[in-house]
Formats: sequence, C-alpha cells, structure tokens
Amino acid sequence: MPDRSGSSTLLPTLALLALALGLGAIFRALGRWHSLNSLVPEFIALALAAGVVYAAGVFLVERYRLGVAALLVILLGAVAIRLAVLPRPPSLSDDTYRYQWEGRVERLGINPYAVSPGTPGLRRLENPAHPLKTGRNVSTLYPPLSEWAFAWVKTIPGYKRLFTGFDLAAIALLLGLLASLKQPLHRVLVYAWNPAVVVSFAISGHHDSLAIATVLAAILLIIHRRPALATALLALSFLAKFFSILLLPLFLLKRARKAYAGLFVAVVALAYLPYIGAGRKLFSGLSDYAAGWEGNDSLFRLIRLAGNSKAQAELVAGVFVLALVALALRQRMEPLRAALFLFAGLLFLSPNAFPWYFTWIVPSLCFYPNAPLLLLTVTCVLGYAPVVAYAAGQPWKESAFMVALEYVPVFAWLAFQAWRSFARQSTAAQSS
Repeated sequence: MPDRSGSSTLLPTLALLALALGLGAIFRALGRWHSLNSLVPEFIALALAAGVVYAAGVFLVERYRLGVAALLVILLGAVAIRLAVLPRPPSLSDDTYRYQWEGRVERLGINPYAVSPGTPGLRRLENPAHPLKTGRNVSTLYPPLSEWAFAWVKTIPGYKRLFTGFDLAAIALLLGLLASLKQPLHRVLVYAWNPAVVVSFAISGHHDSLAIATVLAAILLIIHRRPALATALLALSFLAKFFSILLLPLFLLKRARKAYAGLFVAVVALAYLPYIGAGRKLFSGLSDYAAGWEGNDSLFRLIRLAGNSKAQAELVAGVFVLALVALALRQRMEPLRAALFLFAGLLFLSPNAFPWYFTWIVPSLCFYPNAPLLLLTVTCVLGYAPVVAYAAGQPWKESAFMVALEYVPVFAWLAFQAWRSFARQSTAAQSS
C-alpha cells in the first residue's frame, strides 16, 4: 500500500482530475435534460454511475498524500458540478414550490402556522405552473428560520441559488473544521463531490443545507471553545430543521448546563414568538406530517412489520433514539462523531428517510469515513424511484425491491463490521 507520506503526488492528482471531468460530464448531462421527473430510471442510473466515480475519489483521498493542486481540483470540481445543474428547474421533488407558497404567505403578514394551501383565498399564492399536490390541508411544518429564508427569496431559481450557497458554505466550514482538527483538507471531497448532496441542493433546491451549514458552524465554535455562540448557532440550526436538537445534550456536557440550555430555549422561543397567535396550530403541521407520512424508511419499517401501529412504532423508535443519545453521552463522543452516530441512527429509525435527508450524515463522513454509510449516500438515490409513478399523476408508491436494494447491502456491511469488531475484541481479551 502506498505511504501517505510519499513525495509523489502527480499521478493521484491527475487521477483526481480525470474523475472530476467524469463527474462533471455526468452532471452536465443531467443539467441538459428537460425533465428529470420523466426520466427517473435514467437519472438513477447516472446518479449511481456518479457514485462509482465519487467512491474512486474518496479512495484516492484516503490512500494518497496530496498537494495543493489536488485540493484545487477538488474545490473547483465541486463548484463546476453544481453550476452544471443549477440553472435547470428543480426536479424530483415539489418542495421548492411549497417554499415559494410559504414565502408569499409570510411576506403578506399571514401566519403560516395557521393556514394551509387549501385555506380559502390562498390558492392564488401558488405557482400556477406547479400547483401543490400534497399537504394542501397541512400548515407549515418548517421552523421559523426556514420560513424567513422562504420569505427572503421570491423566485424558484432564487431558492436553488440560496440553498446551493449554503451548501458551498458548508464546504468552507468543513475546510475550517479539517484544519482545526489537523486532518487533510482533501477529505472535504467526501462532502463536496457527494452525488446525493449535489442532487439535493443544486438540482432539487432543498433547504436542509441551511440547517447543515449552521450546525457545522456550531461545531466549529464548540471546538474553538466558544460555547455561547455555538449554542446560539445550534439553536439556529434547530430553527431551520429539527434534527440538530439531538446534539444539544453533547453541547451541554461539561458546561454550565442551565445557562446554555436557557440560551438555546431563549433563541428558539424568540423565533417562535411572532407566530404564537397560531395557538394550538403552531405544531399541527409537524404532527400531521408525523401521523400521515411514511417513506423510504428502513428499521422503522421492520418495527411496523413486527405488528405495531404507526403510533406504536414511532414510540418504539423514539425510545431507541433517546437510547442512542444516552450512549453518545456515556461515551463522551466528540461532536462530529456524535453527529454521524445520532443522525444516522435517527434516519434509520425515522418513518421518513427521503434521499435528501442523508445529506445530514455526509459532513461527518469527512472525518469518520465509514464505508457502509458512504455506500448509503450513494444508494439513497434509489429512494427517488416512486417519482416515476408520482410524476404521471399516480399515488406515491414504493417498491419493496428498490428499498431492499438501497438498504440491504448497507446493513449487511454494517453487520459484518460489527461482527469483525466483536471478534477482534474477543481475540484480544483471550490473548491477554
């Protein structure tokens, strides 16, 4: 095996350049297609091909010592593949059109937690070219920071540019984290070239990049011992998407828990204060989503197959998530490792694990490049398979075979890793 300390970097750098060109060609082709929704099988095939190229890039970064030229290839390649698809209309999800509707509601001074697209008189706020198909009688489930972002932008291309901008900000923050932890900067490729990340933000325009960028900023600040600012930014990440709450106990570890917990609660309360008029409806959209939606799930599906109702399965899954948080606390995991452990656990146990949700685990993989989870960030594009029927006006329906293709190799690999680790520990215990 070549030594990372070797002096020759030319060949791996040229190999990286070739991979960047290959990845660019794939996303350039996707950027030229008129409608990905009508070409979902072809899209999945190209996305999986991009995953193979991506895996080769991760291999080079992990195996060889690389120089400044290679880092430039990685960063310029990351920008280029995003620019290749950024101009095209959002595809594979209608979420950006819901963002636009909620932004219009917000700008009119209407409480988005008290109304829904089905509210009389508000249909005119929909994009006439893309009327909303789902959740018409469900009020917003997004927290206030996301609502403010939706109100700040007016056009569909604007949402894509905004959330791709936060995606690029996440790359910059990862470089800062890698430098702070004295790890090779080239590992940023794990996030920067990840096909699921590019599809989620530059193609589909999802808002998760806002929450991901703010949680990375919070982790950077906690590493640099700025707990107050870190806690405030963690609260902002929570106010963009609720996932970040899982890290709060880790942020409070070894600190003035009451003071920083109070700071977190104060930031969240101040953000929700303008919407308090919605009363009991403030979280009705979130509860309706939890009660009525289930998609691309894995372990949660198995919990339901054991004979549980959806509500019972959610209770069981919630207990497991809390157990994972307790384990992270007991082991005193550092924030990036905890983020990978907890977000991956949450996604496995969640009733909804849409492909763009897996972007949450990619940043931590820059520091803990776990092979099965890297594979999952590639196979998760199989979760777009139901778009084939949905785009044709049929109900959203998943194929058990496609879900198995997405998850079974990942869980088999994770199980093998666990068995091998247990076997090594047993051998070590016997020899001692």
